[in-house]
Amino acid sequence: MQYGFEILKKDSATGARLGRIYTPHGEVNTPVFMPVATQGTVKSLVPETVRELGAEMILSNTYHLYLRPGHDIINHAGGLHKFMNWDAPILTDSGGFQIFSLSSLRKITNDGVIFQSHIDGSRHLITPEVSVEIQEALRSDIVMCLDECTPYPASLEEAEKSLEMTVNWARRCKIAKKDNGQALFGIIQGGIYPALRQKAMEEICLKIGFDGYALGGLSVGEPKDIMLEIVETSAPNLPEDKPRYVMGVGTPEDIVACVDCGVDMFDCVIPTRCARNGLLFTNQEKVVIKNARYKNDHSPVDSTCDCYTCRNYSRAYLRHLFMAGEILAMVLNTIHNVRYYMHLMERIRTAIRDGCYAAFKKAYIERQHLS
Repeated sequence: MQYGFEILKKDSATGARLGRIYTPHGEVNTPVFMPVATQGTVKSLVPETVRELGAEMILSNTYHLYLRPGHDIINHAGGLHKFMNWDAPILTDSGGFQIFSLSSLRKITNDGVIFQSHIDGSRHLITPEVSVEIQEALRSDIVMCLDECTPYPASLEEAEKSLEMTVNWARRCKIAKKDNGQALFGIIQGGIYPALRQKAMEEICLKIGFDGYALGGLSVGEPKDIMLEIVETSAPNLPEDKPRYVMGVGTPEDIVACVDCGVDMFDCVIPTRCARNGLLFTNQEKVVIKNARYKNDHSPVDSTCDCYTCRNYSRAYLRHLFMAGEILAMVLNTIHNVRYYMHLMERIRTAIRDGCYAAFKKAYIERQHLS
């Protein structure tokens, strides 16, 4: 199967859209949330469980897999799908955000990024061409261009300079990319400046052109209202016939709001990281499982949830495991949170299909504020 994308339905009252991405490793229904498998694993879960929870696509991290175990080893194993025993689509990010977050260990030049490994201190240079080469070796279904993630806060001058580099790198990524069936997505930067975001779309979408487009540089410390404003003003202006992806977002309520703007793809560490820290999402209130109020609570985390954890274990037991530091606490909590996100996306797609997304969004946001 070759890469492709089609829109199946648009919600008449909002910008929400129902679609499908086609990849060599299967189809992905959109809007989609991709659990993060940073180092070739969704932390604490085996791949079969991730699939059973409803995940159709995962995201893995180019930076981390390049450093350990090395893209050459993964390529020799037959690619990341075979290496980690995952038979569904994979998107690999370029490593740009991880390099951005290691500001004390890297230097950005026009050629690329020189950085020290956070593992052993060794020095490396990743250029746009090298980033593409690594992702081609990983054999992911969707490859992301190397970009410079504009920090927050950044002056107009700083954001403009950063954007120029991102555009230049995007052009080089497209030239370097082989015609091998992998899709290549461009990334829209520009900080919090609408004019720069518009300029980025003109350069990345119209002058260069990619298989899909992502809004980058969000959820990097800016206030949530600014983040949502950028999505509201930018996402609807991305090419309609290509997938629209907001990187690193986010919370369930952020996803619901961004779908309204026509966003098709999401990823974030929130469900898995929160699970490991004992924060569980439910259709009522968020459950901080260490709280003493759950010591004798023998009800499931969420009575409306169909996950393995909620079908078999109580809040009291999960609290016991968490307080005792048992590994099983992370496993069961992660099963629940990932399933919550997958079920949320199923509900979102159903609401779009039924033509009632505006009502769904309103009810969901109101319920979250009440809880």
